[in-house]
Amino acid sequence: MGYYIAVEQGVRVFVEDVNPTGSQTILFIHGWPLNHKQYEYQFNVLPAKGYRCIGMDWRGYGNSDKPYHGYTFYRLADDVRAVVDALNLQNFTLAGHSTGGAISIRYMARHQGHGVKKLVLIDAASPTSVAPEVANMFISGALNDRPKMLQGVTDLFFFQHITGPFADWFLQLGLQAASWATIAIMQTLRDENVEKDLAHIHVPTLIVHGIHDHVVPFEKGQETHKLIRNSQFVPFQYSGHGAFWEERDKFNQLLMQFTNG
Repeated sequence: MGYYIAVEQGVRVFVEDVNPTGSQTILFIHGWPLNHKQYEYQFNVLPAKGYRCIGMDWRGYGNSDKPYHGYTFYRLADDVRAVVDALNLQNFTLAGHSTGGAISIRYMARHQGHGVKKLVLIDAASPTSVAPEVANMFISGALNDRPKMLQGVTDLFFFQHITGPFADWFLQLGLQAASWATIAIMQTLRDENVEKDLAHIHVPTLIVHGIHDHVVPFEKGQETHKLIRNSQFVPFQYSGHGAFWEERDKFNQLLMQFTNG
């Protein structure tokens, strides 16, 4: 079931709500430069196990409205809050990948973890910023040849072999975003960080990180683990930046166990 939720005047975000009557709710926050469809391999499995799976596209991404402004972590966290309030979500698990992890962390601090019973961080962009030279490389690529830049992201993303059709599909997820939103989020990743937010997380937290991650290095996951009380750190031995797909069976099982525990 897909629908739109207004997060501020003139801006709606798209939400995919699979199995709304499920007994356990997980709200998935995607990474840059993707959209909720990155979680296809969770939505294929978890609803059949009784889970309600909600995926929201950030403003500027996927099927959401694409305003020119509003791409700070504060604003994106407020968009999450608008979705939580509109759907009256309570006692749910918040799961964020990469930049979506940073947004989830900011949500926990800014909104005191409203409604969240557990937090899952997947290769999260935490605790520090993206190095300026790296961020500026992506920004320059987006300004001059965005498809080529996105192809480079795809090549960097996975440790496991991906097929040509899968790479094409993954590239198309990035192309669905507005170019200006793609650039703005990378500027935010360069200029902001969530290190000071981590002390404000007070719910059980699962941190998943691929050992072979070349986007957010494995050591960043270890640092985040040390800064979040009551967190559990699980390395994924055969994953890069996409544990949700590269080791999807293990990931799905771990996510269900953690949510139910």
